[in-house]
Amino acid sequence: MAERQQHVSRRGFLAGLGAAGTLALLRGPTARAAVAPAREVSTQVAVLGGGVGGLTVAQELAERGLQVTVFEPKALGGKARSIPVPGTGQGGRADLPGEHGFRFFPGFYKNTTDTMARIPAGGGSVLDNLVDASQEMFVFSSGQMWLLPSFDENGLEQGIRSVITGMGLAGRVPPNEIAHLVRKMLVFQTSSDARRVGQWDAVSWWDFVSAERFSPEYQRTFGNGLTKTLVAAKGTRASARTIGLMALAFITSVLSQSNPLVASQSGYGAADRLLDAPTNEAWIDPWVAHLRSLGVEVVEGYAATQLHVEAGRIAGATLTGGLGEQVVVRADHYVAAMPVEKARVLFDAPVRAAAPELAGLDALEYDYMNGIQLFLDRIPTQAVHGHVAYLSSPWALTSINQGLFWDRDLGARYGNGRVADVLSVDISDFFTPGILYGKAAVDCTPDEIAAECWAQVKAGLNSPGDTQLSDGMLVDWFLDPALVFSGGPVVSTEPLLINTPGALAQRPEATTSIPNLFLASDYVRCDVDLATMEGANEAARAAANAILDASGSSEPHAPIGKLWEAPVFDGAKALDEQLYRSGSPNVLDLVPTELPL
Repeated sequence: MAERQQHVSRRGFLAGLGAAGTLALLRGPTARAAVAPAREVSTQVAVLGGGVGGLTVAQELAERGLQVTVFEPKALGGKARSIPVPGTGQGGRADLPGEHGFRFFPGFYKNTTDTMARIPAGGGSVLDNLVDASQEMFVFSSGQMWLLPSFDENGLEQGIRSVITGMGLAGRVPPNEIAHLVRKMLVFQTSSDARRVGQWDAVSWWDFVSAERFSPEYQRTFGNGLTKTLVAAKGTRASARTIGLMALAFITSVLSQSNPLVASQSGYGAADRLLDAPTNEAWIDPWVAHLRSLGVEVVEGYAATQLHVEAGRIAGATLTGGLGEQVVVRADHYVAAMPVEKARVLFDAPVRAAAPELAGLDALEYDYMNGIQLFLDRIPTQAVHGHVAYLSSPWALTSINQGLFWDRDLGARYGNGRVADVLSVDISDFFTPGILYGKAAVDCTPDEIAAECWAQVKAGLNSPGDTQLSDGMLVDWFLDPALVFSGGPVVSTEPLLINTPGALAQRPEATTSIPNLFLASDYVRCDVDLATMEGANEAARAAANAILDASGSSEPHAPIGKLWEAPVFDGAKALDEQLYRSGSPNVLDLVPTELPL
């Protein structure tokens, strides 16, 4: 069905161009004769990619009166989309809802939620489809720790101490080592932006928290566990600046739930928010419909394969369809809204000659983070009303019980009527041996990955006398089709950017040295320094604002939300900037880390 719809979309686009006397290439989905020469089409703004970044820039510009065309080669929504499981719907029900990975909207997301608030849906907006989680769980080899958003007025510093201490005790980390991590987090909190960029972005999280010098429990819980579940990277590979920023943002969003002053000042929402339906139904489909109502033309099935540079500007973009047919798009402005692994191929030698900063994309790294959905015939009796992070799982799993949040009877709407819950699981470590077969996920078959994930979540959720998951509950499973199995190691065709030490310097701004080429993707240098929907949205807003300026528009800029930090630390940060400029360490970072605490 999806393939048929893709052909219809492509055929309709080309037929429309043919009617205008500009292009007539494809006469039917089975036409595979010689490909006709490329013809030209024009638009004011050509957005190359229809993920969160591409759709965001289209919305911001269309709302301000610009003519926009979005070209998406695979599926609108990108990695944020739903993926129906083909052939699973029976008795008039829809196919089971699969996905690349579960959707998670932390409280510190401001730009994405602002976009959602401006998309009509069900008499309100898409933002109304967000629901708050009330619990979080961390699973260790020694047991489980529940995190409830109940910090009081003691403030952020006490919040940092409470979360780290609770996790450390649950992970059986020695008290002196817990105290060390608390101090390091306070070092980061009181560090100036100059130090965070100049010093902490240059070192790994592993080195920042002195993981090499401490116990295996400390390394497992704080050195690698948090980074693998947060950014799908080992602590040795993740930038200390990135992890520090995200840790502070998450703790602050938790604090804001019980501290009205923090909530009002920060603008943060609940720490953990989810959609109340599959992503396409709750967000992507209404979004695309809204864009079309604004006059945006949305074309599926075409990938940008070449940018043509003339006199230091982009003079055209060649797009190629699934049958090899080509079209050259002429636009005033071009927005590259594809992920880094695609962008650095598109940005060939002529593009890089005109915009040398784009060569830095070659230094950026990415890793696998893909999902699997485990379809259950019931919701577990003690299911966590929020996300579960399995810090003791070799594959660094995280999960959410979607059935607790979706506003619908899953059995009545999807599949064969047996499914009552979707345990959606993200796999963040594909290169560590599992517990069933002793193999890394990259070396497993799909069946082995499913069995291994099921075994790891059972090991984390089941405890003596409390069996949350039993084999009889598992009805079916669906593995992200972005994972390609071809006889050798598994290949992820939709990997995740990793912010490694020093990567910030290699990442470009939303504007480029080419005056009509702009970037709207999560590798762009943003305030939210992590490969996320929020990062893509923020980059898209920056790109839209630059296009408004370049086009001479008098429309107001799109607002850009920023991470918030408590002003009580402003004095400490100002002092630290002076210390950093003079070559001195942070005042809280004076204990020699090579000595035991």
